[in-house]
Amino acid sequence: MADTTIKKRGEIKKIGVLTSGGDAPGMNAAVRAVTRAALAKNLQVVGIMHGYQGMINGDIKDFEWGDVSGILHQGGTILKTARSSEFRTEEGRKKAYKNLVKHNVDALVVIGGDGTFMGASIFSKEFDIPVVGIPGTIDNDMYGTDYTIGYDTAQNTVIDAVDKIKDTASSHGRIFFVEVMGREAGLLALSSGIACGAEAIIIPEADSGKADLENFLARGYMSKKTSGVVLVAEGDKAGGALKLAERVTKDHPDLDVRVSILGHMQRGGTPTAFDRIAASQMGVASVEALLDDQKSVMIGLVNNKITHVPFNKTVKENRPINNDLLEIQKVLNLW
Repeated sequence: MADTTIKKRGEIKKIGVLTSGGDAPGMNAAVRAVTRAALAKNLQVVGIMHGYQGMINGDIKDFEWGDVSGILHQGGTILKTARSSEFRTEEGRKKAYKNLVKHNVDALVVIGGDGTFMGASIFSKEFDIPVVGIPGTIDNDMYGTDYTIGYDTAQNTVIDAVDKIKDTASSHGRIFFVEVMGREAGLLALSSGIACGAEAIIIPEADSGKADLENFLARGYMSKKTSGVVLVAEGDKAGGALKLAERVTKDHPDLDVRVSILGHMQRGGTPTAFDRIAASQMGVASVEALLDDQKSVMIGLVNNKITHVPFNKTVKENRPINNDLLEIQKVLNLW
């Protein structure tokens, strides 16, 4: 049975903040906003290092106003991040809870993706501790919010990289298959591909990209273009950019095909103005939600307005792909 020695809800005096899962540009802006919003409400704040594992290990530090100075523009997370297999166990979560009690922490703000929120939801139920989540992932795949922290920066990173690749593709008459991150979600590939004028965009949510690719190879490349770029989401069913390029090379041995996997460069870098502002909005809103007796909710942005979405919806529901963007891509690539 879970220990219930923590203070009753409504008596929040100290908030803990952590980042978990994959890092995303703008996480520092969120940590800064949570810390300063809490201090402005005369609350105490602690930073929990290395995500849930740091909570288990007791790696918890008092945070003051100056501890979050000069971090707004920094990528990554000053709190560090990790994935914790121990937190998935009941014993691990008990250790984490005891450390929160030891440090008099009454509530948590967790910044991460669906795995982070799933763990937070279980933890909150077991020990009746208020937890509010801020969506931080470059994949932008969280249900209940238009944007997640880091998505805009990652999108711009992809566009910048592809613009450079297109110079080389044009110079040599090559076709580049460029793989972007996103796990099973293709929104980053779709939006970035439209922004950089990709000839085809291959994502797991739709089959239209493969038809666009064949159309480009059959008519566009052969008759009108001497080069091209195809964006491929890493979670695509075809097996990613490398596998797809191998198949195209086999079917069209006369083509000069290259592969570029952007990888983790998409998760780093200085956050854009949009990510900084969104992170600041969500950080302040997370503290207000805790003081409003909210529990097990994610802070979202829908139509530029703050929303509260229950954890059980964010982790169970899948965010659908934007069909309007698919139609735009189709129209812009008619030959």
